[in-house]
Amino acid sequence: MKTLNAAMLLLLIVGGLNWGLVGLFNFDLVAALLGGTGSIWAEIVYVIVGIAAVYSFFLLKPVTAYTSKHTAHHAG
Repeated sequence: MKTLNAAMLLLLIVGGLNWGLVGLFNFDLVAALLGGTGSIWAEIVYVIVGIAAVYSFFLLKPVTAYTSKHTAHHAG
């Protein structure tokens, strides 16, 4: 499970960096590497990154609970 969580985090980082490049420089690195925005490979990567985001959304509650539990324990 830790490997899956790490893979999803890595995909979110890739997606975030790609969106940052799009916003700052109007440059889509995924599309540039995989044959353009209309290529099937770029679209597959976009879908996988989207799945990673949905997966990570469901991790938010357990991670938040874990963090607040451990932070409260060490704060006092």
